[in-house]
Amino acid sequence: MTALFALVTSLLWGLADFGGGLLTRRMPALTVVLVSQAIAAAVLGAIVVATGGWSEAGPRLWFAVLAGLAGPVALLAFYQALALGPMGVVSPLATLSVVVPVGVGLVLGERPGPMQAAGIAVAVLGVVLAGGPELRGAPVQRRVILLTLISALGFGTVFALVTEASTTLRGLFLALFVQRMANVAVGGAALGIALRRGTPALPPGGVPWRTLPSLAFVGLADVAATGTYAVAAQHGPVVVAAVLASLYPVVTALAARGFLSERLRAIQAAGAGLALIGTVLLATG
Repeated sequence: MTALFALVTSLLWGLADFGGGLLTRRMPALTVVLVSQAIAAAVLGAIVVATGGWSEAGPRLWFAVLAGLAGPVALLAFYQALALGPMGVVSPLATLSVVVPVGVGLVLGERPGPMQAAGIAVAVLGVVLAGGPELRGAPVQRRVILLTLISALGFGTVFALVTEASTTLRGLFLALFVQRMANVAVGGAALGIALRRGTPALPPGGVPWRTLPSLAFVGLADVAATGTYAVAAQHGPVVVAAVLASLYPVVTALAARGFLSERLRAIQAAGAGLALIGTVLLATG
């Protein structure tokens, strides 16, 4: 069950990152984050009301609030890094987010077996290679590296916090809603500051209404991935869940291949194969 939900997480995050990266080319990253998260919050609010999730309110929701404060920072940094730097550098570096939940799992006493340890090593190597690390060309800007590392730390923190925010399905819906509301609050404040500084919130053509379905997909895929990751981490080893969930760069690379006709380099194909082998080792270990 852990492996299945973690793999679904990687699929959803990979598609959400692909969509978010494309949208950031058309409008400011902050607008993409705020609108997509606001749509997700509205849908989650309706689910919470329909399921009676308010009855699950308790001290654990503070973990969701903290995750909501860290989430927009991570998303904004990640989208800006994608806009400024090559995906072949940004995407693999972002998988360092796995360090935070894996570290938490190890501190809590989890110890992967030999086969799982091998699977972790193979999968992580595969993810890095699947991103197509660019070993040639102009040096990557330090700002891109810094933004990517900030996003990785933020994503990892969100993973760890959301896992602790609920113990039931209704509680998970409520926790995700609270997290998204915090996301919107932080994103709205950041947008207000940006507007005061003269930064445009919309592209020159005005409100891009045609992009609303895409923004909705990005927001809903992101929140669904967070939910499936929480389920995976709560029903199995956090170390396994975190590593399998970090396979999303493979999905992003394949999406670019399928939708943008980007050629999959040999190193990316090899990385995808290693990631698959690592997944099998983790699932069967």
